[in-house]
Amino acid sequence: MTDNQLGEFLRARRAAVRPDEVGMPSHGVRRVAGLRREEVAVLAGVNADYYTRLEQGRERHPSAQVVEALSRTLLLDADARAHLHRLSGTAPARRSPAATDRVAPGLRVLLDGYAGTPAFVINPALDVLAANALAEALYSPFEAMDNLARMVFLDPAGRSFHPRWERTAETVAGHLRQASGVDPGHPRLRALVGELAAYSPDFVRLWNAHTVRGKTRENKHVHHPDVGSLTLTHHAFDVRDAPGQQLIIYHAEPGSRSAEALGLLGSVHATAHRT
Repeated sequence: MTDNQLGEFLRARRAAVRPDEVGMPSHGVRRVAGLRREEVAVLAGVNADYYTRLEQGRERHPSAQVVEALSRTLLLDADARAHLHRLSGTAPARRSPAATDRVAPGLRVLLDGYAGTPAFVINPALDVLAANALAEALYSPFEAMDNLARMVFLDPAGRSFHPRWERTAETVAGHLRQASGVDPGHPRLRALVGELAAYSPDFVRLWNAHTVRGKTRENKHVHHPDVGSLTLTHHAFDVRDAPGQQLIIYHAEPGSRSAEALGLLGSVHATAHRT
């Protein structure tokens, strides 16, 4: 990679725009593909020499207004526009899409495709929005698989299910603290924090510590009454089409006792449902 990514990006996108796409007249043979530098400058309302310096790397910090003007001129879509802002060191001017708790049908199908490993979708307040059968089996000791924070702090099964309960509780409280910083007015999050604070002194203690923590990659240690102790790795993926949602996938090392326990748990759960 070169040290002039901004200039190379502008040059490539300029070459991809035909003059007729932006209403520019085209006469005779053009020596360059796409728009000329001068044409981009005119359309964006910037000085031609300034734009040339941007492409050449002699100017690397355009304002957010200039970036927006170039984005419109070069017909950039949302992803390319955000990329140009990142290259320029500016923040996108658009508002973030509103968060949603609706899980897309395609994502629900994907969850069921992970038949051999627990998978579920959560929102910033740690509400469980959808889960596959093995995730439901894993969390079956709880009264309801509805909210990961409520399950840790308020459900009687929480402390026996999480052998390292203090560490788990600290992580959960830290996640909620981080989420509240991203969206302080999130009504569901505010209601959950109020509920936990009203009924759990441990939550109050950890919440007041102001620890901020996103989803970690630490191993999860759990104890299920039907199959015993399990050690699981997990990955969190942002759901691109649903801001705020995350897909969580647990995984046991192949051939390990935990993998055998997950397989047994799935069989027990399936048998119970058939019965």
